[in-house]
Amino acid sequence: MKYVVLLGDGMSDERIEGLGGKTPLQAAKTPNMDFMAKRGVLGLAQTVPAGYPPGSDVANLSMFGYNPVECYTGRSPLEAASMGVSLGPDDVAFRVNLVSLDARGGRLIMEDYSAGHISTADGRELVEDLQRQLGNDEFSFYPGVSYRHLMVWHNGKTAIQATPPHDITGQDILNFLPQGEGADKLIYLMNCSQMIFNNHPQYKRRAAAGELPANSMWLWGQGKAPAMGRFHEKFGLSGAVISAVDLIKGIGVYAGLDIINVPGATGYLDTNFKGKADAAIEALKNKDFVFVHVEAPDEASHSGKLADKIQAIECFDEQVVGPVLEGIKQFGDYRILCAPDHPTPVSIMTHTSDPVPFLIYSGEEKEKAGVAGYDEISAAATGYKVEEGFKLMELLLGK
Repeated sequence: MKYVVLLGDGMSDERIEGLGGKTPLQAAKTPNMDFMAKRGVLGLAQTVPAGYPPGSDVANLSMFGYNPVECYTGRSPLEAASMGVSLGPDDVAFRVNLVSLDARGGRLIMEDYSAGHISTADGRELVEDLQRQLGNDEFSFYPGVSYRHLMVWHNGKTAIQATPPHDITGQDILNFLPQGEGADKLIYLMNCSQMIFNNHPQYKRRAAAGELPANSMWLWGQGKAPAMGRFHEKFGLSGAVISAVDLIKGIGVYAGLDIINVPGATGYLDTNFKGKADAAIEALKNKDFVFVHVEAPDEASHSGKLADKIQAIECFDEQVVGPVLEGIKQFGDYRILCAPDHPTPVSIMTHTSDPVPFLIYSGEEKEKAGVAGYDEISAAATGYKVEEGFKLMELLLGK
């Protein structure tokens, strides 16, 4: 038996007037997901437990079969694992976003949480400068991918309230600066980064090229190293993870799964969709389980770009779901779980805690009556709901 999770990050949404009251999943052409939904198990799953933030960290722990209530400590420790950065027992990891702030009428506005989706090369240049100028025995900076980077606060504080920058696009940052014990140090570092970046040669270079310059770092997502059991020990299966995102790869590292890096996997609409599908089928020759993650729908949602979100969903269905559905048949018995991790409504450009539609398909041919396809409305109409999202994995594995 082979098992695959196909995850379209943030695919789930709300009804949109401009789509005639449909959701993006309903409006998108998704013949492969529709085919499976009409023949397999369709329902809703609550991937974000009550009282927890609806972040990709919490929701994807659930999708991997881990109860966030038992093992969630924060986003950044998971990303650190993917980057090969080991955390000591008193180290606190922070996500470093490279952002673009805009001064308007005496206020400082979060213009772009990704500094125009800054390139990895430009991002590395800036973070390496942060390490040269701000790095010391207390703080260490590590370059990552695009706008997503890492800071480790040695013997740091965790009781800090820090807001994801993609939650406050277009808003005054003054109301969302870090709060709590040690927050003053974080604000000082963020202020220092503004002076460093605004005087950096890259600032003028990007501005001259018509690209949005990064003019600040933003610290959030803090936490210490989590305690997670190995996937093989938990479920008795070997497995691999395919993603462009450090967070997802980091969960895989802690779970003891192999990490497969696909050339051209960017996390955006220009990602190598087909390459991920091909890598999944190749991995199944030696593994029992593969988790394939596609970030593009979520990024489109955070940018408020409805057309891009629909296109990302359609590319996911055509170039990932379809090829995996066809390719997996060569192995005999199989089961496929397809779902988003959380909703990311385009209208609010951030995550919500609402349940997500999921399907589980294992080769059934007979179409079920009354199922229109794979979308939020059809899933809700089944009346079937998995209240604890981490139990989806047990449902997939038939445990």
